[in-house]
Amino acid sequence: MAAAAAAAVGGQQPSQPELPASGLALDKAATAAHLKAALSRPDNRAGAEELQALLERVLSAERPLAAAAGGEDAAAAGGGGGPGAAEEEALEWCKCLLAGGGGYDEFCAAVRAYDPAALCGLVWTANFVAYRCRTCGISPCMSLCAECFHQGDHTGHDFNMFRSQAGGACDCGDSNVMRESGFCKRHQIKSSSNIPCVPKDLLMMSEFVLPRFIFCLIQYLREGYNEPAADGPSEKDLNKVLQLLEPQISFLEDLTKMGGAMRSVLTQVLTNQQNYKDLTSGLGENACVKKSHEKYLIALKSSGLTYPEDKLVYGVQEPSAGTSSLAVQGFVGATGTLGQVDSSDEDDQDGSQGLGKRKRVKLSSGTKDQSIMDVLKHKSFLEELLFWTIKYEFPQKMVTFLLNMLPDQEYKVAFTKTFVQHYAFIMKTLKKSHESDTMSNRIVHISVQLFSNEELARQVTEECQLLDIMVTVLLYMMESCLIKSELQDEENSLHVVVNCGEALLKNNTYWPLVSDFINILSHQSVAKRFLEDHGLLVTWMNFVSFFQGMNLNKRELNEHVEFESQTYYAAFAAELEACAQPMWGLLSHCKVRETQEYTRNVVRYCLEALQDWFDAINFVDEPAPNQVTFHLPLHRYYAMFLSKAVKCQELDLDSVLPDQEMLMKLMIHPLQIQASLAEIHSNMWVRNGLQIKGQAMTYVQSHFCNSMIDPDIYLLQVCASRLDPDYFISSVFERFKVVDLLTMASQHQNTVLDAEHERSMLEGALTFLVILLSLRLHLGMSDDEILRAEMVAQLCMNDRTHSSLLDLIPENPNPKSGIIPGSYSFESVLSAVADFKAPVFEPGGSMQQGMYTPKAEVWDQEFDPVMVILRTVYRRDVQSAMDRYTAFLKQSGKFPGNPWPPYKKRTSLHPSYKGLMRLLHCKTLHIVLFTLLYKILMDHQNLSEHVLCMVLYLIELGLENSAEEEPDEEASVGGPERCHDSWFPGSNLVSNMRHFINYVRVRVPETAPEVKRDSPASTSSDNLGSFQSSRRPKVLQRENSGTAQVFSLVAERRKKFQEIINRSSSEANQVVRPKTSSKWSAPGSAPQLTTAILEIKESILSLLIKLHHKLSGKQNSYYPPWLDDIEILIQPEIPKYSHGDGITAVERILLKAASQSRMNKRIIEEICRKVTPPVPPKKVTAAEKKTLDKEERRQKARERQQKLLAEFASRQKSFMETAMDVDSPENDIPMEITTAEPQVSEAVYDCVICGQSGPSSEDRPTGLVVLLQASSVLGQCRDNVEPKKLPITEEEQIYPWDTCAAVHDVRLSLLQRYFKDSSCLLAVSIGWEGGVYVQTCGHTLHIDCHKSYMESLRNDQVLQGFSVDKGEFTCPLCRQFANSVLPCYPGSNVENNPWQRPSNKSIQDLIKEVEELQGRPGAFPVSISSETNLSKEMESVMKDIKNTTQKKYRDYSKTPGSPDNDFLFMYSVARLGNRRFVKTKCIDLIYIPLMKEHMLVSARFLSTSMKSLSLLPC
Repeated sequence: MAAAAAAAVGGQQPSQPELPASGLALDKAATAAHLKAALSRPDNRAGAEELQALLERVLSAERPLAAAAGGEDAAAAGGGGGPGAAEEEALEWCKCLLAGGGGYDEFCAAVRAYDPAALCGLVWTANFVAYRCRTCGISPCMSLCAECFHQGDHTGHDFNMFRSQAGGACDCGDSNVMRESGFCKRHQIKSSSNIPCVPKDLLMMSEFVLPRFIFCLIQYLREGYNEPAADGPSEKDLNKVLQLLEPQISFLEDLTKMGGAMRSVLTQVLTNQQNYKDLTSGLGENACVKKSHEKYLIALKSSGLTYPEDKLVYGVQEPSAGTSSLAVQGFVGATGTLGQVDSSDEDDQDGSQGLGKRKRVKLSSGTKDQSIMDVLKHKSFLEELLFWTIKYEFPQKMVTFLLNMLPDQEYKVAFTKTFVQHYAFIMKTLKKSHESDTMSNRIVHISVQLFSNEELARQVTEECQLLDIMVTVLLYMMESCLIKSELQDEENSLHVVVNCGEALLKNNTYWPLVSDFINILSHQSVAKRFLEDHGLLVTWMNFVSFFQGMNLNKRELNEHVEFESQTYYAAFAAELEACAQPMWGLLSHCKVRETQEYTRNVVRYCLEALQDWFDAINFVDEPAPNQVTFHLPLHRYYAMFLSKAVKCQELDLDSVLPDQEMLMKLMIHPLQIQASLAEIHSNMWVRNGLQIKGQAMTYVQSHFCNSMIDPDIYLLQVCASRLDPDYFISSVFERFKVVDLLTMASQHQNTVLDAEHERSMLEGALTFLVILLSLRLHLGMSDDEILRAEMVAQLCMNDRTHSSLLDLIPENPNPKSGIIPGSYSFESVLSAVADFKAPVFEPGGSMQQGMYTPKAEVWDQEFDPVMVILRTVYRRDVQSAMDRYTAFLKQSGKFPGNPWPPYKKRTSLHPSYKGLMRLLHCKTLHIVLFTLLYKILMDHQNLSEHVLCMVLYLIELGLENSAEEEPDEEASVGGPERCHDSWFPGSNLVSNMRHFINYVRVRVPETAPEVKRDSPASTSSDNLGSFQSSRRPKVLQRENSGTAQVFSLVAERRKKFQEIINRSSSEANQVVRPKTSSKWSAPGSAPQLTTAILEIKESILSLLIKLHHKLSGKQNSYYPPWLDDIEILIQPEIPKYSHGDGITAVERILLKAASQSRMNKRIIEEICRKVTPPVPPKKVTAAEKKTLDKEERRQKARERQQKLLAEFASRQKSFMETAMDVDSPENDIPMEITTAEPQVSEAVYDCVICGQSGPSSEDRPTGLVVLLQASSVLGQCRDNVEPKKLPITEEEQIYPWDTCAAVHDVRLSLLQRYFKDSSCLLAVSIGWEGGVYVQTCGHTLHIDCHKSYMESLRNDQVLQGFSVDKGEFTCPLCRQFANSVLPCYPGSNVENNPWQRPSNKSIQDLIKEVEELQGRPGAFPVSISSETNLSKEMESVMKDIKNTTQKKYRDYSKTPGSPDNDFLFMYSVARLGNRRFVKTKCIDLIYIPLMKEHMLVSARFLSTSMKSLSLLPC
């Protein structure tokens, strides 16, 4: 029957006369019945001709043409009823003809009864609520409609309900996408015997009518489309055509809902090539049809990839080795399917000359279907229908119709092949679309239904070269937005990268194509074919290289950027989706030993791509300064396939590693990223704006870390395990720019780093080394262990809800691994590490969410600060974790003090990575550790507690991973006193710890104290030995020869790198590559340095023991525990997890050092004996020791309390006696005695930020946290003691004529009337109104610590309640609100005598004293000639005091802005404070002495008369 219909529809149109109009007016049902009867006869030729004549008239080709023209002409052509009426009439005819004269509804019901489809296939659009069951799904894209889900059995399954973003279709009944156990009752597999055969005459009319109807629809689409001249058809025109077409498309959609029988007919019609050929070639003499066909041919011209708009000039690239199946050639002179450059297209040529060397890749030689390169050729209605669907940018109605046909398997295969055929055309249309988001969703709506079926994906991969087409289309798509890379060598670089500012990347236009690629790679058979095809791998690496080094950041050194680009997130999204996700898809199929060859292929071509990249950017061994890119996908591909090879495929790591030179190159850029992270957190990139911090945060954020920072760290671990450890360690400190800081001299000059950034950069370098040596994510941890570690780290930062924890745990990219969020493993781990706190109602009535909090045993055994630091987006989260850890220890009684980050013993390394531990046993690291310990002991600046913590952590880590104990060959501790150019005799940490360093050469500035000004006439070895050891290093000799300072190792590193290059080059008989620079020199002016020799005479062990004394605050604090119990050394009970502070850390290290070496044990004992004479130890039991420790702590607390109380009482008494005018001779005598014997001890202040205690100094002053507020309370004081009554009438108003404010205002006005303004201002006090009130919480801090604290608050994005820009903050200890810091003047606990006024002196004597003080420049605390940090801060706090009140309350001069106003205001603050204290005794005891000091500083700049000074005491 179908053949007969094709014969009747095709061929030349019958030459019979047209039916009269009266024939059209006949009853439609009767005509349809007559035609059906005629077609049912054996000889149905006459009936077929009659039907075609009717369809020619009803579905006239001219009708849609006129309707598309619109207006009155369209109405006239439609028969008087307008185009809408005409189309409605045509649809009625079609329905009647399909029903064969019967009712159309009855016909639909009859067809549905013969539905053999076992698939649901329900299609939905965006925002539809659907279900996904991971337990039943074979493909990760499986989805179910609500009806099928509820009618299936999914009890206990892992499912979720979601709102569809792009649309979808129900997969119930499709055994290729989901397991049969998940099918609903309606779509269980049906037996063909249960389905009755379709009657022959039921669908007979459909086979005749539908071809003509679909051809009419295509004619409409042809005529309605106008090829654009420039920027595509207008959206308005497309919508107009689609609106006119909506009834026809809806009719086809309704036909698909009749079931499998009708879909089968539609499939035959859409895929029958003969039908299409006959109808489209039999144009006859119809001019309108010819015109539409011409439009169709014009539209086809832009369907290939050789369209002129995509032509670009390319440099010639020679084929790489191993790429025989992939022809890599230049565009110029190329032949075949690539075509040639149009020489007349000058604009394109000129615009692309600057792009450097770019590759155009042809399809592999195995590709049979070259249609991707050529203009499309259509052979069926389905192909042209999809073509116009793409041209019209995937109208929703058309998409729904095409998807509704998918339950028919024959159609699904044909449609999938057609979709693949048009894939390049889809890409080109998508790039031009103005509604790319909508179009992207609809493309994915279709493709996800096609490529989720593994069998179908495999079939089109084999028959249609799906992989070749997808990879090539992606390559062509990205080539349209390439720019020249500026990384490394901006002028000569030949590398090109994608421009993240292009709409293609900003709008994620590439997303649907990448999504399809990821989808098909999830199928093992397809991924296997990809990994076996060498040509495809080379093509894909070329594609990935477009993202290598994109979004380059250049550090702004002078001015802040005017415009902050927000393209960085487009770059991160592009790498994650276009590079990382396909990588994870490929890795999921490389999990067994049999897949080793796949990994070897990827690693091979990845290394080739990396070498090409290094050559293209002209990289040798030094990265360009002040540049960083966070995007290194080629490095990360290489790293992750290495990890998979070792972890799952049992591959020998060395067999897939390159030579030493390549490893050195591979480590540079990931290491540069780690150093740049530290620079960004140190505010060195602040001029680049907030976007650079956004990049640093995104790099470590949970959705990106698995694909970015983790592979980078792993690659650095691999490089460190194979490279020379001294080279690697020196490279780290050089990249972090702290080489100049690592000197034992007291002064240094850092030419590449400002002093304010040195501390944070040193902390960053040490923290990076700790992470590198401690992290085991890819070095031996199982998936379950990784999940547990990730979960513990997130919970330790803060309590989490279930949903937030799901979001924060890095998603495992392999959906079949079993540990994806929401899986059974996730829930079991969560229940093992956390307790659930049920929701509670707050007082306001709202309910607080239920939270998960870590179990006590997690804090006790599993809290890992290294993992917390790695996963922290905001730095404050690290402190939050430590605060919670401290609170747990105190609450549980495990440690009462302020603990350090706990030391956690690491899991054993995989044997392939054992070389990583060599970093801990290399001389360079030991020199760094020795230097830092020495500088910490010497109290050098820029060394924080964090630095000490990291140093001790690295030492302990080295002892935990030490090699077998070497024999103790050293005869004695000491040796000949010489300068150790080699520093340490070996590389083993255990033996190097006991090695004494006697003298060290250092390079110091000319002004350093180590440089001797008067060189001795002769210097002998006897003189050198006569120097006694002391804490301060002594200068022995000045030289201009070589130096033994640590980081001449920078030059050594360069030398070693060149040796390796020469060695590898000579082996290959190649010319040695020239070096970028023969000698390294940091940017900036070269400092004037000289060489000096310092006497050290210390070892790491001796430094640790002295450090124990320093941390404990008392001499001889360390006592070797094995002297009491030797069993400690034989079987040391060192737990895997240790709590405590710095003291306990030092004790652990010394115990481990002694237990691993008898020589270390002996030397520790000797050092302790030299410090303190041996005392027979008193053996006590554990209970007694605990009691003694508790009593000792109580005694210390009582002593501190008594000392504070005594100091406070002494200060209060001293102030009372000096402030109150008491003429008692009995009081004078003790006062003079006390003042005659000044206190020797300096005032000691505790910094609440760094925790250090010490006196305030001019270089590093300490300040008091205060709150300055304006107050007019003093102005309300009255001389009349009679209380005022509350006024209740207007007559009883309180007039302020007798208040202090009114009295002093009258006094000032009177004085200004008769005297000079300058004298008047010195003779009165102001501040009765708008004065300054000072409050303090009593806590002190270092001024520099306060500045760092304010900077951290300024960078904190979550601030509430105060303005940091105005100087407001909360006390770091008690959280009391404050807005200034009063610096404490250096000195003793009591005030200096010159500033104390004994009460028995007259005014005249006081005036003389002030005159004498003003005449002595050294008497005042601050000198004009030498401005110190203290003077700067005192000036700053005076500004704060002035800014506290309004200008009108401190500007009483007749000349506004006069300096006299400032002096008057500051003096008045102190005067009024003293006066009120005498009357009410309520002024702060600390504030008054400080203000007196400040006022005396200001007094140096005053020139006062006798009369004005007489009023000074008030």
